[in-house]
Amino acid sequence: MSKKLWISLAAGAFVLLGAGSGFAAWHFMGNKPATEQAAPEIDTREYRYVSLDKVIVMLRAREGGPLSNYMAVDLVFKTPVKEEAMAKQQLPKLRSLAVAALSELTLERASMLSIPELTDFLQKAYGESFSRESREAPFAEVMVGRLVIE
Repeated sequence: MSKKLWISLAAGAFVLLGAGSGFAAWHFMGNKPATEQAAPEIDTREYRYVSLDKVIVMLRAREGGPLSNYMAVDLVFKTPVKEEAMAKQQLPKLRSLAVAALSELTLERASMLSIPELTDFLQKAYGESFSRESREAPFAEVMVGRLVIE
């Protein structure tokens, strides 16, 4: 056999091998039905809403500024029905944690926070506190029901 024939047979074998590998990869990896994809988990728990009214905090002032500024906020906790009683029992603790977190804010910072940012700030503060105690929070989400800054 000639050298050209060997080269063309080898090249043909490589092309067939590459095509076969590509087909196998496509067949085993990409040819899955859509039903096998992970469906997002849907939360089917029933919730109640527990309110914590009139959390009032004096806001920190800048150096030399007046201390007469305050924030009043009403919080609402989205709580699974099974944990509603526990959430109500822990309202004093939840108030104390909110006061501790919010009292670190200055008037300028508090005025610049949007409601979603304030909600995230409180959710993070509650999450850190409960994780330090290795306990699960008795609520799924904290929401701001009313906000007054003066």
